[in-house]
Amino acid sequence: MSNTSLKSRATKGIIWSTIDKFAVQFGQFTVSIVLARILMPEDFGLIGMLAIFIAIAQTFIESGLGTGLIQRQERTDVDFSTLFVFNLAVSTVFYFILFISAPIIASFFKQPLLIDLLRVLGLNLFLIAFTIVQRTKLTIILDFKSIAKSNVVGVVFGGFCGVIAAINGYGVWSLVFQILVGSLASCISLWYLSAWNPSFVFSKKSFNSLFGYGSKLLIAGLYAQLLNNVYHIFLGKFYPPGLLGYYTRAKNFADVSAGTISSVLQQVTFPILASIQKDKEKVVSIYSKMIRLSAFIIIPLMTLIALLAKPIVIVLLTDKWISLIPLLQWMVFSRIFLPMSVINLNLLNAIGRSDLFLKVDLSKFPITVIAMIITIPLGVKAIIIGHVITSAIFFIINAYLPGKFYGYGPMHQFKDMLPIVGITSLMAILVFLFTIMIQSLVLQLVLGIILGLVSYLLICWLVKLKEFTESWELVSNMLNDYFARK
Repeated sequence: MSNTSLKSRATKGIIWSTIDKFAVQFGQFTVSIVLARILMPEDFGLIGMLAIFIAIAQTFIESGLGTGLIQRQERTDVDFSTLFVFNLAVSTVFYFILFISAPIIASFFKQPLLIDLLRVLGLNLFLIAFTIVQRTKLTIILDFKSIAKSNVVGVVFGGFCGVIAAINGYGVWSLVFQILVGSLASCISLWYLSAWNPSFVFSKKSFNSLFGYGSKLLIAGLYAQLLNNVYHIFLGKFYPPGLLGYYTRAKNFADVSAGTISSVLQQVTFPILASIQKDKEKVVSIYSKMIRLSAFIIIPLMTLIALLAKPIVIVLLTDKWISLIPLLQWMVFSRIFLPMSVINLNLLNAIGRSDLFLKVDLSKFPITVIAMIITIPLGVKAIIIGHVITSAIFFIINAYLPGKFYGYGPMHQFKDMLPIVGITSLMAILVFLFTIMIQSLVLQLVLGIILGLVSYLLICWLVKLKEFTESWELVSNMLNDYFARK
């Protein structure tokens, strides 16, 4: 593939993946604000108790096989059909497991309502299984435009049904309706846009080949989901549902920004890096640039959210969520290394080293256990502060092997981030001094965002920050590509 062709495909991929993720996250964020104003923290806490069980089942359904197909240089229709049949079979097995174990889970949390909630919410597993092949095929050809359309359709329909249900007094069931209707709408849209029909052929040879690569990702995925959601179990067991509701809201708020950027990077960089995995010089060039650009965006963004946490929470969610403010301020900093960590781990998958991906993930287990033992008895705030510390340690671990292979390790990456940290600190001082002089929370929020963005970009321009220039070039290419199609 030529450099020009790769650059064009990468640019288009970034355009549509960015549109997809930000449109979806903005839509979900808007819906979540409306729902949070209507519902109570306890409603979100009940769904949070079920998060780990749904997440683990979903990880088994995906199993890393779709990623294995993307990483392959050659694929056949038999490979795709094998993946489809496997997804359906696993989703059926795990729905049955969730169905019969629902009373046990409800008894553990002492919340009888969880029985019906889990049995209905578990239907989403089938909808997920029906979309994996379609998403995989579209990702391989970098057709993120179709993926974006289907995701937006899901957000619109799911959000509409969820809000209508909440207004009509359905409580926690509003969140279930939102998820199921959104997944169904997205599923139908993907099948229409992908124009792929399964042949229901299952090849043992194809499965063994895919599973050889995907099995490591499956184990790593299960481990990651366990780490991401294990706190829900302890908070749901030993604390009131409302406290878990605050925790999940803080996590969701932080993930709107960091999670969106990470999703864009993961979706776009993996197929691109996989396609050039044998060209070390080109891999290093794209890999290092993505690390710097992600830091350029995420560090000031998360800092700004922390500075404006009070007006964000009170203006958007009302006073009943005021306890969320300190949790949100700490949670955003626990996500500040997430995009860079995603790129580092993505590189290992792209070059076919899913075994190393697994080893890197498993190496974090002792640190996580220690953090849990220390922080869980101390409360939610202590847990989130523990997230901040462990996320920094995990970033160093994630960057070690890619750095060893390509000469761009954690210290080099930290060095590249220092100018961004310095400029962000200046921006933070300006915003803090400005907002303390304003009484209105609405004005603090609006003017704080404007001042933060303008001052950050202006300082970057004045000091001629390389990442600012590269970002401007990327935006220019995106605009030129857009108007060229008009």
